[in-house]
Amino acid sequence: MDLLHHEESGTGTPIVFLHGNPGSSHGWRAVLPHVGGGRLLAPDLIGMGRSAKPDIEYSFADHARHLDAWFDALGLDDVVLVGHDWGGALAFDHAARHPDRVRGVAFFETIVKPMAWEDLSPQAAERSRRIRTPGVGEEMVLEQNLFVRQAFTGGVRTPVGDLEPYLAPFPTPESRRPILAWARQLPLGGEPAELIPRIEAYDEWLKTSAGTPKLLLTFEGSPTLLIGEKLTRWCERNVAALDVVACGEAGHHAQEDRPKEIAAEIAAWLDRHGLR
Repeated sequence: MDLLHHEESGTGTPIVFLHGNPGSSHGWRAVLPHVGGGRLLAPDLIGMGRSAKPDIEYSFADHARHLDAWFDALGLDDVVLVGHDWGGALAFDHAARHPDRVRGVAFFETIVKPMAWEDLSPQAAERSRRIRTPGVGEEMVLEQNLFVRQAFTGGVRTPVGDLEPYLAPFPTPESRRPILAWARQLPLGGEPAELIPRIEAYDEWLKTSAGTPKLLLTFEGSPTLLIGEKLTRWCERNVAALDVVACGEAGHHAQEDRPKEIAAEIAAWLDRHGLR
């Protein structure tokens, strides 16, 4: 599957690291060297990083279809999935549809269930409303390129010093369409309607898959966090075979703030459950 670029190192059990919006495999650069053994793979989602940008809608289903083809092309079975942001949702979805091909799932700062507008901070809710507004969202995300710049300056505890690797894949308004599409798919208030059943399907898998170990990494200290104490408690009640580990202070893009802690806890979990 040559549409998706990926980074790869090591041998053994495939461990696939899935990034979110507006990132790429670059976001795992300080995590992967500290995970230890395994065949570590980090793809760029379709339309992002160094992957191709075909003329598609960049819906959740589009992303899942291209990831499925990438898994098949590389012959990846019996995998461990690690997901952040939309990468976590894609990991859940893949596991729910291919339960016999997934050994375990680690996740943080991701979409674990449909959300209500009240689940967001007032600032985040206003931002999401603007992004969803025709014309306004295009100006913010496509023309001004605010989504990328704000993600790695405001969505972290310490602003990223070199933004160029994150900016480079999106040099023009047209190239930023995947970012806007992802931003508009955050499952709020029952929309987008076609995505809610898919999330509910992977929620059922999360609840019933007692034989598949899972790891939730939590953080604190930032208003940009998606998974706070309330959602952590929900996960503890509704996700089977779940380990929960606190990793300290971080923003939503926690790989930038706590890469070594993330790697260490993933490595410990892999070894604890014999996943590699």
